[in-house]
Amino acid sequence: MKRGIVLEYINGGVCAAKGFKAYGLHCGIRKNQNKKDLMMIVADNDCVSAAVYTQNLVCGAPITVTKKHLANGIARAVICNSGIANTCSADGIEKAEAMCSLAAAAAGCSAEDVIVASTGVIGVPVPLEPIKAAMDELKAGLSYDGGTSAAEAIMTTDTVSKQCAVRFKIGENICTVGGMCKGSGMINPNMATMLCFLSTDVNIDASSLDAALHEAVKNTFNMVYIDGDTSTNDMAEIMASGLAGNDKITAKSAGYGEFLAALKAVLLELAKMMAKDGEGATKLIECRVSGAPDEESARKISRSVVSSSLVKTAMFGADANWGRVMCALGYCGAKVDINKVKINFISDAGSINVCQNGAGVDFDEDIAKQILLRDEIIIDIKLYQGEADAVAYGCDLTYDYVKINGDYRS
Repeated sequence: MKRGIVLEYINGGVCAAKGFKAYGLHCGIRKNQNKKDLMMIVADNDCVSAAVYTQNLVCGAPITVTKKHLANGIARAVICNSGIANTCSADGIEKAEAMCSLAAAAAGCSAEDVIVASTGVIGVPVPLEPIKAAMDELKAGLSYDGGTSAAEAIMTTDTVSKQCAVRFKIGENICTVGGMCKGSGMINPNMATMLCFLSTDVNIDASSLDAALHEAVKNTFNMVYIDGDTSTNDMAEIMASGLAGNDKITAKSAGYGEFLAALKAVLLELAKMMAKDGEGATKLIECRVSGAPDEESARKISRSVVSSSLVKTAMFGADANWGRVMCALGYCGAKVDINKVKINFISDAGSINVCQNGAGVDFDEDIAKQILLRDEIIIDIKLYQGEADAVAYGCDLTYDYVKINGDYRS
């Protein structure tokens, strides 16, 4: 975080910033009537907007449509369904465009100013009828307090909704960044790793908003690893209403650093929420790497450790098998001297050194187990070979992950 910036964490999620309404409901896409499956976010005015997308060559029709709609950097509304991904369907583009038209009629804007997203089962056509039938109720429900219902409507295998917002100052102007995301499975680094909808009331130009989003994603969403699968529908988008009244921010102007710090803070909290809520997970794992020769080496190591199935299962079993950490470090491709490596396991139950100078040290297995039984674990790796550092976020690998994904479509 930029020095001197004071951030206040507040409620409200995607509706915390000035000028945004939202609502979510069950329209009938999902069989379970207790699960919401359709949401909208509508801004009071046209917003400067930006997005980042999945790197999977097999991408959902909503990705294609949203990229086209955001080519001018302007958006007014978001519509998203859960339950069906609208990916690999012959009529996918047609259905995504139709969803935009329905949302545009409700929001009072052009269909080209609508962001569309879907999440759920791949290869199943999206039914438009329940979406059409729900639009009047969806429009009527839109409110400045509707962030929670919207966040619930984008959940798939998530066990909790994920929201965050911060308030801060640019000069004398009070500004806000808020958002919500969904993500529990099919999460692998390199953007966007889930669906995320963000809003802010800062006054900022389009190129600066795009640059800030890409920079903020780098060490937050792009450092989350759950299961090694990059989803077809991953997207993170942000809309800026400009209603905070600050002087317009450019990449080189006063206020850019404050905005970037606030955006990073929100994305970091959402990233950690996703990692902790990984499918079947019981623990959040952070791998902190310091003393690396360069940032890329630090990123490679931290991501390799949290992505190792052997490390993840060891953390599930509270087994201080530090050799698995060294193994993951060694095959990731980073050029480091393994004879200088130090590894500590840390939680709120304490800290224990298990490896020094690349070799094992005597430690109390019972104490180590107590540390690893906690629900938030830090694997701290010190390399003593430079000044660079990185943190990656993941979770343990449990029996329930297989159960969840063994019958996902049912």
